[in-house]
This record gives sequence, C-alpha cells and structure tokens, in this order.
Amino acid sequence: MSAVWLHVGQCGNQLGLEWWRWVSERPSKDSKSGRESVKHLNTCRYPFCSSDGSLAAVCVDSEPKVLRRTQKLTCTALCGRAWSLRESNIIAGQGGRGSNWAYGYHGAPAEGESSLLSRAMESVRREVERKDCYCGTVLFHSLSGGTGAGLGARLCEEIREQYPAGHILSVSVVPHHHGESPLQHYNSLLSLAALQRSADGVLLFHNDEALSQALTLQGRGLARAHGLPPQASLAAMNSCMASCLAGLLLPVCSLTTTSLSLYSGLSLGLEPWELLRSVCPLPAAKFLHTGQACSSSINVSAGCFLMRDIQKSSTLGWNEIKILSHMEDMQALISLWLYPRDEPSPSLSSRSLTVCSNHSSVEDLLQRVGQRAQDMLRARAYLHWYQRYGCEPHDFLQALDTLSAVTREYSAGGEQGGEADAEWRG
Repeated sequence: MSAVWLHVGQCGNQLGLEWWRWVSERPSKDSKSGRESVKHLNTCRYPFCSSDGSLAAVCVDSEPKVLRRTQKLTCTALCGRAWSLRESNIIAGQGGRGSNWAYGYHGAPAEGESSLLSRAMESVRREVERKDCYCGTVLFHSLSGGTGAGLGARLCEEIREQYPAGHILSVSVVPHHHGESPLQHYNSLLSLAALQRSADGVLLFHNDEALSQALTLQGRGLARAHGLPPQASLAAMNSCMASCLAGLLLPVCSLTTTSLSLYSGLSLGLEPWELLRSVCPLPAAKFLHTGQACSSSINVSAGCFLMRDIQKSSTLGWNEIKILSHMEDMQALISLWLYPRDEPSPSLSSRSLTVCSNHSSVEDLLQRVGQRAQDMLRARAYLHWYQRYGCEPHDFLQALDTLSAVTREYSAGGEQGGEADAEWRG
C-alpha cells in the first residue's frame, strides 16, 4: 500500500492502536500450504509496512503518555510477525494544547524548528521517501481536541502543499453532542473547514453512534445475562470504529498477476484511494458516513459496500443477503467489491456489511456545529483564548462561510437526486 499512516492527538493514536490490532490479526499463513512462508509473510506486510518490516506510521501527540503506551502495545500486538514502530516516528511534546485549536494549529512561538509540526513533517518525509510509490496519507484524529483538531488540520495543509499529487484521507472522530469540552464547537468548526480545503475525503465517526454500537454489542453478552446495565469504554468505542475501517480499508486480496487475470472486475485492492474515487466524485462533497451491520436492515441511497463471510472465507453475493434485496435495482450506482480470497471478517459476527456513503445527512452535523459556534461568537465566548495564539474572529467567519457553502452543495445535490429518483420511478 502506497500510504503513510499519520496518527495525531490522543484520540488519533488510540484509534490507530485499535486499527493496527485489526491489521495484525490478518492471516499470515499461505492458504495452500498452511505454513507461514517468508513470501506470504512479506505479502501480508506489504500493504502497511516498509521494506524492513516497520510500520509506515507516524504518531504525534503533545503529551508523551499515550505515545509510550501506543509504542509498547503496538510492538506487543505485532511482535509475532516482527512488525514494529520506528522510534524516530514517535513525535511527543511535553505539554498539552489545552483543547485549543489555535494552540494546536499555530503552536507555541518559542518552539521554532523543534516544534511538533516540523518534527512530524520530517518523519512523514522520511516515510514518503521509503516508498517505491507514494500515493497519499491516511490521517487519524479528532475534531474536538487541540492537538488532533488543530495540529491535525495544520499537518493536512502542509502535506497538501508539499505533496500536491498525493491523496489525503482523513479519519475524523466527531465529538459527542454534549459535554466533551466547551470549546468543541469552535474546534470542530475550524477543523472541518480546514479539511474541506485540504483533504480529498473525510470519514466521519460519531462518538454518539460508536457509544450506542458498543453498548448494543456488550448488551448482548454477559451484562445482559446477569441483568447488569451494559457499560462501554473508550476502548470498546475505538474497537467499533476500527472494525468499520477494517471492513473498508483491509485489502480484499493481495493483487497479483494471476488474481487480476482471473477477476478483471476487481475494484478494491490495496489502496484506500479507490474508495475516494468511488464516493467522492465532487470536490465540494467529501464528508463520508460509515456504518457496519450484521443482521439489521440498512437504508442507504447510494454508496460503496464490502461484504465479508468468515465461515466461507469469501465475500457474499447479492442473493446471499436478504437485507440488500431492496437495493437490487441500484446495482449500477454501487461499487460492489467481490473476490473469493477475502480477508477475515472485521466484525464480531461471522458476516458483516460495511457501508460507506456520501449523502446529505452530513448537513445535520454541519448546521449544528455552525449554529453553536455562531452563538458563541455573538457572545464572544472564549475568543481571547484563540486570539492569544493567532486566531482572529475573521478566521471563524471564514470557516462559517466554508461550512455554509458545503451545506448548500449537499442540499442542492439532495434536491437533484430526489427529482431524478422521482422521474426514474415515475
């Protein structure tokens, strides 16, 4: 895989840790011989590692605690295959960013060349140069924190400037509707606007949805059996998000000359950029919603999906999943990825359906963030915290204009899609 994986902030590194755990559980034995051959092991390493076996990942945070834990657990989880994280790719600061987007974006004036931004970009540059062919960066971060939102947005802009031909896929965690931080609406506003300018696609994971999914999964287990209320931890929520990512981004198979000749219609190989080409055809509409289900029905108008069956070691066809029966008339609008050598299911169930869609439901998020940030701006709440680090009121107004333009684009697309659907059905 020609990607560099960039984890920024506490949330980005914790979610990244769960992601690498999913990657480490990919089968490493040859399906024919049943042995862990060197050739097959190198094939499994290739999508995510450099030629020396080290992960093509850069971990950045303004505090060292999470990064020390990430390094230790990553090495432990992947030590069976001698995968590791380079010490030089762990970029840690000595103080947090106070949940302040401006502090994370601009940094402290006295840092200079030793800033997190400079050190992180140097590590990214080295990883890019280790690639035979660099095609893009996958960024993990949160929209609400100072480091993840502010520094993540700045890194996205710097990578776009230095590598304009490369793709940028942002995996962004949306904060809870209430209670995470009094600054989360400001941070989300500024971060979403920056991603709209610099990223090619933004996979949005909502904390509220992840919490609900984690509670549902845990409620089916021992908690329900003993009559106890289910409880969800951050690790369980991150695991649900990583499961969705695995359903979308884990390769369907290792691309070889034989596989391509046998199945010329393969559209999802080792690159996440195929996903962007499928669901982000318009530059103005790039905010994606991802979900995963095993037995409940899914209602989606258009998008890309990947079905997995761990029992048969293959993907599922149209006739095997009843919940897709209402979508049979829309096969031309959906990129279906099928191949007989599928990876194990990322879900807790033996069968899973992972859906990635680009539709107008993102308007709710954009309008809510914009409205609450605008209310705070009218009251001039907390503005002095941002002005201290170089963020002025006109930056907020520019971000509001950006989100308003995106909302109008999605609204216009939804109206045109509704008219086209009515005409087609009529």
